[in-house]
Amino acid sequence: MPRLTEAEQKDFLSTPGILMRIACVRADGSPLVTPIWFIYHQDAICFTPRAQSECFDCLKQDSRVALCIDEQNLPYRKVIVEGEAQLQHDLGEDDQWRDLYRQIAKRYVPPEAAEAYVQDTKDQERALYSLPLKNSTVKSWRMPTKGEPGNGIWHQRYYAPGTKFAD
Repeated sequence: MPRLTEAEQKDFLSTPGILMRIACVRADGSPLVTPIWFIYHQDAICFTPRAQSECFDCLKQDSRVALCIDEQNLPYRKVIVEGEAQLQHDLGEDDQWRDLYRQIAKRYVPPEAAEAYVQDTKDQERALYSLPLKNSTVKSWRMPTKGEPGNGIWHQRYYAPGTKFAD
């Protein structure tokens, strides 16, 4: 599959409504995957686990994460990011970054509903984490578009030797 160019990647990560799945590690070493809202902000993926979430507990113990951001419809763009999440604001600091949370909410619901959601959940503390892309492993791809070779649907390593698209 073709990789997203830097411009395509920024455009995709800025597309409203696409959920992110965050994978982190529980204290016992087992994986946890959680769908969560995010925003692409200052060349980083920012997300906000609530104080009571299992994800937040995991991040406090081990900041290693893998993020999967993908879409269900053509051209099936996907971005996978692996790295160490950075705590930008801890619990109790919500007022310092609430405007960014408004921006996150507006990516998923209409502006009036986003403001109501922010106001209705002010008493639910959140932390703000970021994963800067420059310090992370980033993989991206999409389906080939018109004029691109159709055999690029999978990465070359997935084609068994001697099969139709192996070469």
